[in-house]
Amino acid sequence: MNSAIRPFRGGKRATEVSGLNTVVHDPRKNHLIAKLWPTEHDSWLKHLQAVVMPVGQVLFEAGVELQHLHFPTTAVVSLTTTLQNGASTTSAVVGRDGVVGVSAFMGGESSLTGASVLVAGHGFRIRADILLAEFHRCGIVQHLLLRYTQTLLVQMSQTAVCNQHHTMEQRLSRSLLAKLDRIEGDELIVTQERLALSLGVRREGVTETLSTLARADIVERSRGRVRVIDRATLEQRACECYGVIKAREDALNADHGEDVVCSVRA
Repeated sequence: MNSAIRPFRGGKRATEVSGLNTVVHDPRKNHLIAKLWPTEHDSWLKHLQAVVMPVGQVLFEAGVELQHLHFPTTAVVSLTTTLQNGASTTSAVVGRDGVVGVSAFMGGESSLTGASVLVAGHGFRIRADILLAEFHRCGIVQHLLLRYTQTLLVQMSQTAVCNQHHTMEQRLSRSLLAKLDRIEGDELIVTQERLALSLGVRREGVTETLSTLARADIVERSRGRVRVIDRATLEQRACECYGVIKAREDALNADHGEDVVCSVRA
């Protein structure tokens, strides 16, 4: 078995070895899994596998049949649309708030976007056929996954508007805040090149904007890292899109689906 992957044993946290460090992972750090814990669905939860998610790792490409879905716990994944000339931009980011690979249960075997790791970390993965079978039982799992998909669509649509109408500083501020919401702490382990790729802009634009934010004592930056030291001001610098997305996500996530009723069973 690949040393980067360890099966999750129901009821216990998974342990994996990364280099010389042993890291203990709790799948409940992912908000979707936390809402399902504990439940009667141990039959599929035990199939979760702890995985290392290094920066730049491609989870899947657009048009390729999905084999696994990923539940990040400390990593952040970028959902990216790429043009024929190689230009690309991020339509949404997924971290501990959700799951990567919603196309698997939305009627398509392949995704219209690609997915790659933007901020290195860890997570859990599960075979697509196992989760799809649980989804078709038409219970709490289906309800929560569909609710999460709604939040993802909100993020995608608002990001499209943002990219068209807002300034570089507003967009970068929104992007930094969105990533911070999906990790623990105030520091992002991400290069300026990756930030530029996620926004679909030149690296020089990100460098210049980060310099402006650093001079205003809003962020600190070093090689491969950005730390937010004044979040309140960063939120003021961000465009309205951040607040719109955050409010919709909070509203949808407030529903845990305790009273789900479904008349159809697979």
